[in-house]
Amino acid sequence: MQQRAKDTRLSVIEGAARVFAEIGYGNASLTDITKRAGVTKGALYFHFTSKRDLALAVIEEQHAIVLAAGSEIVASGAPALDRLIGLCRMFGQQLLDEPVVQGGIRLTFEASAFDADVSGPYQDWISTAEQLLRQAAEDGAVRPELDAAAFARYLVASFTGVQMVSEVLTSREDVLPRIEQMWEFMLPALRPAQAK
Repeated sequence: MQQRAKDTRLSVIEGAARVFAEIGYGNASLTDITKRAGVTKGALYFHFTSKRDLALAVIEEQHAIVLAAGSEIVASGAPALDRLIGLCRMFGQQLLDEPVVQGGIRLTFEASAFDADVSGPYQDWISTAEQLLRQAAEDGAVRPELDAAAFARYLVASFTGVQMVSEVLTSREDVLPRIEQMWEFMLPALRPAQAK
């Protein structure tokens, strides 16, 4: 794909993400999206066949953005538990700063409206959390008997709930302090008895 076409495609995704984040999938129209993206309907239809196709592209781009930022944290030399906490902080910051992440997350919650399987990003996040928890247990930072798979799933569910409630109550203004609070509650349950 030529650079100009790539730029147009990204403009459409970014415009759509902003519209979806603000008014949701059901209320968004392709006219709203073309206006926000600054493109013609022809340009939109060159890249996307439908609103559903566009919503799936926003979710895919959102996941790519989170993975790219997360891979730097995961690859760092920090202790595994610190990396896991860092991933949550990074994601929380992206929920404040990145319109594509905001739109993708809202679409994930509304996926039943356009019949989409959005389990992939959750499975990726659960798997990464599980690996880091296993590593943290090997390092002695987490109880060795911890069920890493179960706790990883609980962590992702907790984070999802924390950011969703933050969105409902404060338009995510308190999302970062709420993520820190989540970890304050979780860390004592993770640490070995002598480290508590």
